[in-house]
Amino acid sequence: MSTAKADDRPDKVTTRTVVDFKIKGEKISMITAYDYTMAKIVDHAGIDVILVGDSASNVMAGHETTLPITLDQMIYHTSCVVRGVDRALVVADLPFMSYQVTVKEALISAGRMMKEAGAHAVKLEGGASVCETIKRIVDAGIPVMGHLGLTPQSIYKFGTYKVRAKDDAEAEQLIKDAMALQEAGCFALVLEKIPAALATKVTKLLDIPTIGIGAGGECDGQVLVVHDMLGLTKDFHPRFIRRYHNLFDEMSNAVNAYVNDVKSGDFPSDQEQYN
Repeated sequence: MSTAKADDRPDKVTTRTVVDFKIKGEKISMITAYDYTMAKIVDHAGIDVILVGDSASNVMAGHETTLPITLDQMIYHTSCVVRGVDRALVVADLPFMSYQVTVKEALISAGRMMKEAGAHAVKLEGGASVCETIKRIVDAGIPVMGHLGLTPQSIYKFGTYKVRAKDDAEAEQLIKDAMALQEAGCFALVLEKIPAALATKVTKLLDIPTIGIGAGGECDGQVLVVHDMLGLTKDFHPRFIRRYHNLFDEMSNAVNAYVNDVKSGDFPSDQEQYN
């Protein structure tokens, strides 16, 4: 575990930095955050990229899927995160139906995310079908991160959260989509819940970095939802999550101790009040 102080960390991470990481063979660390306090913590810890994911719909708002969260809500979460960051690159998800209808609407959505929220880049899901949209957004000066494999905004189309691209036809299409996204101007690509061998093949084919989640260790980087990694979520146990803490129980125990101290009159003590 690194004990480097904040002053010892590399300079501000940009999209160019992320691409250079791949060139140098340095792995990219990416994690989600949705508020100022969490962003400040993970940025101080040395994370390279913070994703303000539409997973906020799940872990912050309690929805079953990512679909309900709105562009305005994503702008709010992203603006909170940006204010807590000194070093990390902040990438914000464009939510469901904020970019799928027309290229013009997508450009407006991406522009709002940059102007109103202060995001450094946006992320959107899909392959060849969104390439024209990506080109227009990139041409406007907005960096775009792609997302292939399990794309949660299409969950009702898939009907399952199982591993994607296990059959040859879907795997071949994913490779074509990855190449198309690179050609369209994406600076990086998330690969979610696909076979590790396929992710390795895509990673070697692309000049841009791949960020895996449930896609094996040969991707150029990894991303997890911070609530899962810290054990704030309790009933979600996919294979790809490594829990580095059990904050659900620790925080529950702390709150329970506070409740007991208040009930017993132990809190506040003489030292915790003013004369």
